[in-house]
Amino acid sequence: MTQSLPTAPDATANLADVLPSCLVALGAADDTWLRTHGLEARIPLRPARSAVVVLVDGLGANALGARAGHARFLTGSRKRLRSGFPTTTAAALSTLTTGRSPGTHGVVGYSGWSPDTGQVVNLLSGWDDEVPAGWLRTPTLFTEAPALGVDPVVVGPARYESSGMTANVLSGARYVPADTVTQRVDAAIAATLTGTALVYLYVPELDSIAHKHGWQSDRWTAALESLDGELARLAAGVARDVGVLVTADHGILDVPEEANIAIDPDLLEGVVGVAGDPRCRQLTVAPGTDVPALVEAWRSTYGKRAYVASRDEAIAAGWFGAVSDDVLPRIGDVVVVARSTWAFNDDRALKPGAVPKRMIGQHGAMTDDELLVPLRLAGAFAS
Repeated sequence: MTQSLPTAPDATANLADVLPSCLVALGAADDTWLRTHGLEARIPLRPARSAVVVLVDGLGANALGARAGHARFLTGSRKRLRSGFPTTTAAALSTLTTGRSPGTHGVVGYSGWSPDTGQVVNLLSGWDDEVPAGWLRTPTLFTEAPALGVDPVVVGPARYESSGMTANVLSGARYVPADTVTQRVDAAIAATLTGTALVYLYVPELDSIAHKHGWQSDRWTAALESLDGELARLAAGVARDVGVLVTADHGILDVPEEANIAIDPDLLEGVVGVAGDPRCRQLTVAPGTDVPALVEAWRSTYGKRAYVASRDEAIAAGWFGAVSDDVLPRIGDVVVVARSTWAFNDDRALKPGAVPKRMIGQHGAMTDDELLVPLRLAGAFAS
């Protein structure tokens, strides 16, 4: 069966624009520098001495809008950004810190196929023992910042300070550990007291709650309300010449139990690697496998529940942005992107009679709930 595939707009401001736009606002970068480095800065920002970029993991613009009464500060603006694809933390954070798309920086999903090892590697927690050295193909903008006269600082939970992902995706920045949101806000304010700083403040709490309890849960709403108060305090606490930009890596939606699909094992015949999230599966096949036939089989079975594309079709549709030759084999031969609230689970390893554990809040696909993230500007960036 034929299937019309969605395309990814390449002229729309997204997470890749955040740090370049901040560097322009700080007077550290100009159009010539951006062109030389192949970057875009499509978020208009007022001039500032320093900047704080807050990334709230999993805070979709639609979910935020639905809980607007609990987040007066965050909903003080209706501005939005596109996250990028796949809508998953590893890919999105790499896009934010490098200013480039997954097809260029190389982190193509929650997990991805490693041509070097012939295995699926975890691209969120596997940097210490799974991901081959040099996986991130482009330097972070934190490594560029000092030469521009900018002090790069990351403020996040202490448990991430020595992680492999921090060493790679956040490389070049000084890490300030702070376990509570309150402590992180205090640390971010302190980092901007003197000089010119680019501070990245990471908030993982909402995403963790949503995965376990759903974004529609009372726990998620309470955490959002608390966070909103702390971010309002941040905006009020920085000096007048410090800009504050709040956004997210992706949104999230709640997947009902009946929407969790156990993939038909026949559709995994010849598949040697199942990567990605349940809402964005990337399938790598054995040499000699008939990829068009596999795509057709998936479309015939799940075509109303997912967009199914060959790797070539996904790249032609712009899903991963411009794709470098050495990133190409990391992307699955077949890419399955869930529609609506469906999720595709590989349950082949489950023991007979075992009950699979499913996350409630999920992301990875292309719905507006996952793609659209807030853009709240405050401090010197307020318009």
